[in-house]
Amino acid sequence: MGPRTSGAKSAPSGSRLAITLVRSPIGRPAKHKAIVKGLGFRKLQQTVIRPDNPAIRGMVAAISHMVRVAPHTEGRS
Repeated sequence: MGPRTSGAKSAPSGSRLAITLVRSPIGRPAKHKAIVKGLGFRKLQQTVIRPDNPAIRGMVAAISHMVRVAPHTEGRS
């Protein structure tokens, strides 16, 4: 047998995500607030650039109702 691989599709090496917080974490479960803080958000409408990997994707999936995600291109800030 060959090496085990997860069924997740991996992104190209070096790809990044631009994640914008569009909904407030006020009144949300503590776990969601912790994820918002873990991604580095401090205020609404803030955009953070994070690597595109399964850990970040999982965090984004948990709070998908609060964020907007787009691929990051180098020309964009």
